[in-house]
Amino acid sequence: MNIEPEEQIFTGEMQYLEKLHKIVQETIQEKDLILNNLLHPSQDILSKEQRLSDKVAHFGGSWRFIVIFGVILMFWIIINVVVLKSSAFDPYPFILMNLILSCIAALQAPIIMMSQNRQEEKDRMRNENDYLINLKSEIVIRSLDQKMDLLLRNKLKPYTICR
Repeated sequence: MNIEPEEQIFTGEMQYLEKLHKIVQETIQEKDLILNNLLHPSQDILSKEQRLSDKVAHFGGSWRFIVIFGVILMFWIIINVVVLKSSAFDPYPFILMNLILSCIAALQAPIIMMSQNRQEEKDRMRNENDYLINLKSEIVIRSLDQKMDLLLRNKLKPYTICR
């Protein structure tokens, strides 16, 4: 039996949605908050490397980094052009400085991407959590609506019998 790729995707999506509906039903029965799953995640323990990459990404994307890096570059250029004119360790085309900048960029880019991937996973979890909250709210509102209809019918029953 050969299943088409579209059917596999559709089946996978349906199983995923059924899983989400089951989670919502369980939280309704337990009178639990879905938000607790996001605020207190059980598996959100980062390794040392992940924490380091987050810190590097945070620092590398800050104004503090830009200012410090700009000062270092200006200092490098002034030392080589003005102070050490004839005996500069990295004369005008600044080949050594370009090499160092390239190495920093080559190391910093994957570290920042790792941090962004982790942030993307957190955002995906947050979006899934929002969906669950909305679904739970819709189910609870429908339940309240049915209860209100029942109350109104019971309240209006004596008036309909008299007619």
